[in-house]
Amino acid sequence: MGMIDTHAHLTCDELYEQADEILARAKAAGLERILCICLNQKEVERAFALKERYNWIDIAAGFHPNDLYDLSEQDFQGMEQIVRDERIIAVGEIGLDYHWDDVDKETQKKAFIRQMELANTIQKPILIHMRDATKDTLDLCRQYKKVPGILHCFSGSLETALEAIKMDLYISVGGPLTFKNARGLPQVMAQLPLHRIMTETDCPYLTPHPYRGQRNEPMYMVHTVQKLAEITNLSVTALQEQLKKNYEQLFK
Repeated sequence: MGMIDTHAHLTCDELYEQADEILARAKAAGLERILCICLNQKEVERAFALKERYNWIDIAAGFHPNDLYDLSEQDFQGMEQIVRDERIIAVGEIGLDYHWDDVDKETQKKAFIRQMELANTIQKPILIHMRDATKDTLDLCRQYKKVPGILHCFSGSLETALEAIKMDLYISVGGPLTFKNARGLPQVMAQLPLHRIMTETDCPYLTPHPYRGQRNEPMYMVHTVQKLAEITNLSVTALQEQLKKNYEQLFK
């Protein structure tokens, strides 16, 4: 039974040139499936090329809230055509990020709503980015979301996680779960229903302990899985079986 990385930016400029070596290391480390997150057309084209060689890669595409400042209507229409491709299994990552000032909140909200409505139309799950924007994210999901999805790289409260689960979202955790300053995240994950959790790397970011500070890649997934198994009082094998069921349930 292998591991599943539900959020990896394999086609970003930082990783793509070494993708073959990265995927070889991932397979050797026990990765069974990787969901490749693409944030623009160039990354999608790279992902399609990778999938021809590695059929255990899945692909998602969407506009990240921090990338909206220079996008045109033509860009949105192009992405809307892309995500209809049968090789794309999810819309994302989309959402809200109020941590940075690059994109004003109203622009982010409009793009989030538009991409959720697209996902509703084509009946594909969404992958949600939520940073310093909990209330608005959940409010907009209540209003507009009609498909299931993943709240990626979760770091919030138990109340937020349970509210998201009520809205048919899965809670995904990555490297920060292993950090010594993880604060309440381990306690939150210990209280969530097992059929609603996922794991990810968010590579090249958020490398787990003991490699924190280095560039992340899928082979480091094992450290997050081991920590989550410890927190949930499951064997690594039993946890991996549950995580696989969850992934298959969401993406059919």
